[in-house]
Amino acid sequence: MSFFIIIRGPLGCGKSIIAEKLSKILNAEYFSVDRVLDEHDLTKDKEVGYISQRSFIKTNKIISPDAKQILDSGKPVVFDGNFYWESQIDDLIKRLDFPHYVFTLKAPLEVCIARDIERGETHGADATRAVYKKSTEFDYGAVIDVNRPIDECVKDILSYLPKP
Repeated sequence: MSFFIIIRGPLGCGKSIIAEKLSKILNAEYFSVDRVLDEHDLTKDKEVGYISQRSFIKTNKIISPDAKQILDSGKPVVFDGNFYWESQIDDLIKRLDFPHYVFTLKAPLEVCIARDIERGETHGADATRAVYKKSTEFDYGAVIDVNRPIDECVKDILSYLPKP
């Protein structure tokens, strides 16, 4: 059954780990929004101090044809990113006319900073604070408390999805 999942939230909340685990469990294709932004040099255009909505819409234009092809084949897709502009989520949903599930991951700022420090390439406390502020301005879809073991979070997300 084809559907797509958007995993969104602040830096350091566990998005990538959760998205990658879900991708393996569901035999889904994984897309990292951050990777596409970097590969296509889309991080420089700023809006109120953040990567612009325009850059995220361009990212959607880049990834949606491949995602649509995968979804057309019957395979699920998992998107991982901060998705701190609601317009980016709405645009991606509009581009991909398939069932979809959006999950907002929540953890305290201190947890996000600590997790960011633990990763190989840290973004730094200031960047984590800034992205935290922007990405927590709104919730979209189901809210998942990720201040607990990752496997519990994955199990929680799976409970929202259709059974194979």
